[in-house]
Amino acid sequence: MSDVNQRISDIVQGNDVVLFMKGTPLFPQCGFSSRAIAILDHCNAQYETVDVLQDMEIRQGIKSFSDWPTIPQLYVGGEFVGGSDIMMEMYEAGELQQMLNERAQAS
Repeated sequence: MSDVNQRISDIVQGNDVVLFMKGTPLFPQCGFSSRAIAILDHCNAQYETVDVLQDMEIRQGIKSFSDWPTIPQLYVGGEFVGGSDIMMEMYEAGELQQMLNERAQAS
């Protein structure tokens, strides 16, 4: 496993809920990252973020790690969930809230 893949794996496995995004929760740097933060906040989720704009290796590496071409990317319980569109669909269906609640209870 490459160094960047190991770093990403450590982040994903070390946090119950982690969002790889552009910017920070207070200052998202794209609309999709802003929407992802709004969804997680509305779900009252406890989560960590990684600003991919601060680390070009992570920015490129996360795309191959997940085999998903865009950012943001959400991981829950070490598993890739999806980007902001999938997060919105799951949120509207009540699935994301349930997944986050189950993860919070498990930890």
